[in-house]
Amino acid sequence: MPSFSSGSPETLEFLRNRRSHPCVTMSEPGPDEAQIADILTIAARVPDHGKLAPWRFILYRKGQGQKIGEKLAALHENKNGPLDADQRQKELTRFTRSPLVVGVVSTAAKHPKIPVWEQQLSAGAVCMNLVTAAAASGFVSQWLTEWYSFDEEASRFLGAGEGEQFAGFVYIGSPSQPPIERPRPNLSDLISNWTETE
Repeated sequence: MPSFSSGSPETLEFLRNRRSHPCVTMSEPGPDEAQIADILTIAARVPDHGKLAPWRFILYRKGQGQKIGEKLAALHENKNGPLDADQRQKELTRFTRSPLVVGVVSTAAKHPKIPVWEQQLSAGAVCMNLVTAAAASGFVSQWLTEWYSFDEEASRFLGAGEGEQFAGFVYIGSPSQPPIERPRPNLSDLISNWTETE
């Protein structure tokens, strides 16, 4: 039985070095069905006050990406006017950039004891667990919330129900190039010690 008191240097090193990988540079293969089930099982192990499970998953396969892209391009054009060639291509390929896209839907709703904000935070924790589980499974991932996460018509098309909202879309695949480290915040700028004020 593993010890939970001695720590794991390997796990800490993994967490220190985990980073997102741009979905535009992802390639095959993606996770198989057993790996997907395992990754999502791990993703769902998050703090969840009241055991509400106020989130769910929608899987988008690469073969569906063209149809999704055509709809998103049409919606974007209807709302914002004609698309130039580059923007149209960007919309058409939103869901073909990786072998698998996982939509994390927040189903947060009013509850007599659990604030909506806590439920939404739980959905965010699912997204973070998802990218970590994907990395630990040997894949790369990126958590994105693009315009269609916040557009009601696009969200309904992508599977969100009434009162639901996408916490994000997690792109999962294999790397085609080494990731580039980005600047990280200065920890000393983010930490303060509480002091009592009058």
